[in-house]
Amino acid sequence: MEETLPIGKAQRVLDGKDLTMISYGAMMRPTLEAASLLKEKDGVDAEVIDLLTISPLDEVTLVESVKKTGKAVIVHEAPRSFGPGAEIASRLMEKAFFYLEAPIARVTGFDVVIPLFSKEQAYLPNAQRIMRAARNLLSA
Repeated sequence: MEETLPIGKAQRVLDGKDLTMISYGAMMRPTLEAASLLKEKDGVDAEVIDLLTISPLDEVTLVESVKKTGKAVIVHEAPRSFGPGAEIASRLMEKAFFYLEAPIARVTGFDVVIPLFSKEQAYLPNAQRIMRAARNLLSA
């Protein structure tokens, strides 16, 4: 049986009330790990959104979530500058600015050439980096 997903519709993977974590693709695994650890260690109830597609972008789901939680962490593996996170943050600022309780956090790759496989893990966002960003956001 063929499985299909609608183009341009994000998926709410975890419901939460304390902050919104937005990611997609390979970064969903460390994002979900960070959400689980935040729940276990800090009692943080994170809402996790899987974008599924970045173009078109499901602004409605993102804005609804940020309006509910007041905080957003965007996770992607592309370099920080000019990456998808910047576009997502810009749209959230346009549509949910008055609901934000803290600046939007981005956990991304670094602004360098993506390293070869042996050094890739030092470049990619991991659960610890995501947790650190979430904790900083929650303490703001």
